[in-house]
Amino acid sequence: MSLYQLSKFLFQLNRDEDLKTRFKAGPQAALEPFGLTTEERDAILSHDIGLIYVLGVNGQILMHFAAFCGIEWSDYLQRMRDGVKHYGPVRAGIYTMQSGLDDKVAGA
Repeated sequence: MSLYQLSKFLFQLNRDEDLKTRFKAGPQAALEPFGLTTEERDAILSHDIGLIYVLGVNGQILMHFAAFCGIEWSDYLQRMRDGVKHYGPVRAGIYTMQSGLDDKVAGA
């Protein structure tokens, strides 16, 4: 997985008007330079907010992509919840979910 590249693409898409234009005109071609995995590329192309969240993208970056895709705030939040239910725990990044974390913190 290339969380850095996935996050970099979404970060740049939020700020770069040229990239926005290229993505709207030909999303696959716009994604090519970022070297994403098939799973990451498919998640972007299908606007799968839940999967992108589970892959580890920071919510501050992801919310801009959701808005770009025309997804309402409440639906965005629900899609993240649904992503965890469907794909499992967040795999990487600051939102990584670890089972038994409370035990480790408590020193058990």
